[in-house]
Amino acid sequence: MLVEELRAEIAANGGWIPFARYMERVVQAYYGRSDRQFGRGGDFVTAPELGSLFGRTLARQIRELEGPILEVGAGSGALAHTLLAQKLEREYFILETSAALRRRQAERLGANVKFLECLPEQFRGVIVANEVVDALPVHAVRWTEKGILERGVNVSLTWEERPADGALLEAARALDVPVPYESEIGLAGRAWMRSVAERLEQGVIFVIDYGFPRREYYHPQRAMGTLMGHSRHRTRGDLFERPGEQDITAHVDFSALANAAREAGIEVLGYANQAQFLVNCGITEVLAEANVDNALQYAPIAAEAHLLLSPAEMGELFKVLAVGRDINAPLLGFSRGDRRHTL
Repeated sequence: MLVEELRAEIAANGGWIPFARYMERVVQAYYGRSDRQFGRGGDFVTAPELGSLFGRTLARQIRELEGPILEVGAGSGALAHTLLAQKLEREYFILETSAALRRRQAERLGANVKFLECLPEQFRGVIVANEVVDALPVHAVRWTEKGILERGVNVSLTWEERPADGALLEAARALDVPVPYESEIGLAGRAWMRSVAERLEQGVIFVIDYGFPRREYYHPQRAMGTLMGHSRHRTRGDLFERPGEQDITAHVDFSALANAAREAGIEVLGYANQAQFLVNCGITEVLAEANVDNALQYAPIAAEAHLLLSPAEMGELFKVLAVGRDINAPLLGFSRGDRRHTL
């Protein structure tokens, strides 16, 4: 059982592990479950789970780019299913670390996709990571008058703090935050971006997730961080409740991802909220393809558009970051409302 395994690991490490390690173990166990996390009957709904509108609109951007598609963390396979239906006529690869999700994707997509065990050493094409980075482990940090502390987990599965050191301390010192203050630093997210970017020989990486640029992420009014649990479409404040049975996520620091991409030698090509990106890609034209005279057909897709575009829903909180190498033409999704200057 996961709780016993966690306590054994914590005891073997002197009675304490960083929260990042706890989050890694819990999220890994959560996505290793065989039941369904995604969709209206699961714990949360992603944009591709709402219907085909998101994927059909994203396809308009992908169609302007060359090479195969590599989707990292394909979830239930909903986005791949929609993109494949757009007849983009290119290979589709999936990199999925969860064996349970990989089986589910294979059942849904069949021979239309190829599964990878790891990132290829070199890749030319389009890489899509939709709601992946928010699930990567983050270090929990507290800034105090006496110093910077790393928040971790003890054998009782409760918070315990120790002085931060190493790369985490260096990253925490680089942030301009008031004291006292609690938040997260996504070292794993930065490492992930560098790793993917270094392997991109030519093409674009799209990161789609909820989050902020650094100035908003570490805003004085966001003094308790962004960590949250998700279960049955509700957010949970107790991150130690039922380990492995609820998802744990943190919002994405898009400035950190952009800087990591630059460190890997690739260019930041665009950054916008999801609503602006989808509008630029022609979501209104895709929506117009529905039969407005048929209420049974049009009402669901109109409701889907509202969820994707409304500032009160996914339109503003979700962002799209594009980074790439050897891309000369501007990207359709950032033709208006590009916020690169905020990163």
